[in-house]
Amino acid sequence: MRILTDENLIEAYKTAVELKLDPHFIELLMQEIKRRKLDFNINCNSA
Repeated sequence: MRILTDENLIEAYKTAVELKLDPHFIELLMQEIKRRKLDFNINCNSA
């Protein structure tokens, strides 16, 4: 996942949550966000 910019990683996470993609995939994205220590509000409910 190193080829994704921080911004693209966060956007991918938001989109995955919005589209209700596979929870395992969403968890992988979140793990990478945490690994990079990005300041990102996890509670982004866009309903």
